[in-house]
Amino acid sequence: MAIATTLFDLTGRTILITGASRGIGFAMAKACAEHGARVVLNGRDPATLAEKVDALAAAGHAAEGEAFDVTDEAATIAALDRIVARHGALHGAIANAGVQHRVPVLDFPTADFRRVVETNLTACFVLGREAAKRMAATGGGAIINTVSMLGPIARPTVPAYIAAKEGLRALTRAMAVELGAKGIRVNAIAPGYVATEMNTALIENEPFNAWVIGRTPMGRWAQPEELGGAAVFLMSPAGAFVSGHILSVDGAMSVAV
Repeated sequence: MAIATTLFDLTGRTILITGASRGIGFAMAKACAEHGARVVLNGRDPATLAEKVDALAAAGHAAEGEAFDVTDEAATIAALDRIVARHGALHGAIANAGVQHRVPVLDFPTADFRRVVETNLTACFVLGREAAKRMAATGGGAIINTVSMLGPIARPTVPAYIAAKEGLRALTRAMAVELGAKGIRVNAIAPGYVATEMNTALIENEPFNAWVIGRTPMGRWAQPEELGGAAVFLMSPAGAFVSGHILSVDGAMSVAV
């Protein structure tokens, strides 16, 4: 039996990944690039972003950068317009940029709650809406939101993050239902505990590190590159009839008791 070689092929597709200058975002961008996509990396710091773009280009991949703050709606729209102007279409968007703020709920400032929700939920709505407008005009595409294992389950000190990520799960389903007829698939990836720069303090906290390892059935933290395959699947022909799905990549932590 012949083996299909195009199942995970992203050749000819232009994909924007926000929060792609490090961690999960860069891992997903790298995986998509390795499967043939032209990747547009987003981050707030132009210098750091340029380093990551150069690293992908040096490996022979089609990569470019768009430095903007995802909470700036005008900047997001302008960046999408530039991408479409350069390449004729936007085929994929991964809303990955996010922030965290850890404070017990009784002491959690309202301003910080709003900031976390604005970045982790509202900005994803804006990106998804604007990306979908452009995809609908050119035959469709795929949107991926990075949610979290947290949302359906919770832990102390991160109420805004939990609220935003649970909201983003619901938004993923709502957009999938509404945009399917336009040829646009909308899914989400729900990571567990991943060994990224954002989690350095947690990894270095010996009791917490031991708790994560003990609580995760696979007995370890995920590595950022282990999120790349999920992104490729949901962007590629392999996921052509998958929409409205939340794909857990958490080593079975969210289903363990």
